[in-house]
Amino acid sequence: MTETVLLIGGGGREHAVARALADSDCELYACAGNKNPGITQIAAGFETLDTTHPKAVTTYAESVDADLAVIGPEAPLAAGVADALDEAGIYAFGPQEAEARIETDKAFQRRFMNQHDIPGCPDFETFEDMEAACEYIDSYDGDLAIKPAGLTGGKGVRVMGDQIDAEEAKAYLRKSDYDRVVLEERLVGEEFTVQALVANGEVRVTPAVQDHKRAYEGDEGPNTGGMGSYSDATLELPFMDRDDYMAAVEVIEATVDALDGYKGVLYGQFMLTTEGPKVVEFNARFGDPEAMNTLPVLNTDFLDVLTAARDGETLPQLSFAPKATVCKYAVPDGYPTDPEAGAKVTVDEEGAREIASEYDGEAILFYASVDDREDGIYTTTSRSFAVVGVADTITEAEEIAEAVLSEAGEEGLRMRHDIGKPDLVQKRIDHMQELR
Repeated sequence: MTETVLLIGGGGREHAVARALADSDCELYACAGNKNPGITQIAAGFETLDTTHPKAVTTYAESVDADLAVIGPEAPLAAGVADALDEAGIYAFGPQEAEARIETDKAFQRRFMNQHDIPGCPDFETFEDMEAACEYIDSYDGDLAIKPAGLTGGKGVRVMGDQIDAEEAKAYLRKSDYDRVVLEERLVGEEFTVQALVANGEVRVTPAVQDHKRAYEGDEGPNTGGMGSYSDATLELPFMDRDDYMAAVEVIEATVDALDGYKGVLYGQFMLTTEGPKVVEFNARFGDPEAMNTLPVLNTDFLDVLTAARDGETLPQLSFAPKATVCKYAVPDGYPTDPEAGAKVTVDEEGAREIASEYDGEAILFYASVDDREDGIYTTTSRSFAVVGVADTITEAEEIAEAVLSEAGEEGLRMRHDIGKPDLVQKRIDHMQELR
């Protein structure tokens, strides 16, 4: 039976989901606040609407007779879109609003971990009074991570001893308009992500990915939504071993057990420390860019996962191609602090395939936030597009991504060239060896 699937969201992550479903036995529809040209090429229909408006999403889902839905971004989850779809009889692969609090409320997240004895939780305190938070900074013996309790698009966290000092941290809190903040011990190590597909009490994990949040090369500058990421041809990354990976999986499994009834993607962001993996945060959906590393190497039909989840069946075991991936985002000049929109995006997809073939690999273009006009595709003020190289090794995958991006040109665009390069990967390995 051909399924009708509604995809909610219009970023690079959602383009990756659309691509993963393109060859499945389904008719794909999509809705988002922006028209993603990559998704519209795949989908049978596309509706521009406010995806944080549950009624608008549900009405469109009913109009296309959707059998199930995949929710990409966090904002619709926080708005209760999954709840509305489930209530309308359309299975939503995404947690309902209450379970999505594991991402949308960082204070809840930490209390939940403590309450259920989930391993990997750092020491923390929550504050509604910013002056009280400043006093805590003065009294704390060590560096802290300052986290707004709510959603900030990956750009609200400040880390003492890395980005700011104690005085700057207090100034940041005092000028903020946050209702609540979480102050927690600064974790030192190497970050990595493990994403899991979850339904019916079962957990299916994917290879580890390392994201690069900082805007500039050498991990300098402010945090962004993510400038790029890489994965290896194995489940773990070069600076990890299999035990590190499995310890992270155990944290995810314990969290799913405690959430009881969770469905969708659970994304664990970890810091590999000398004491093992510690939880930086949980997200209630695929990562962006991490979905673009994971889904292109997924051999299992993603639709089979979705239908098994909906029908209460055992989730299929996941199979991945033994390939490394490197994802690099092209962003507008000035991103993230003062982005300049309006640059024309030119990527020769046929030329990209020819470049990749020279490395016996693959190059994949994912559109994110762009303005699709009659005379071409232009940048907005957010991340524009990503190129993912897929090859036998991280080095080869990086060379593919870099070569394709260099052909696209850099007028009005900027990217981090160092992501996935041997020197940076080796730096991660050396850092963990020094810590251990």
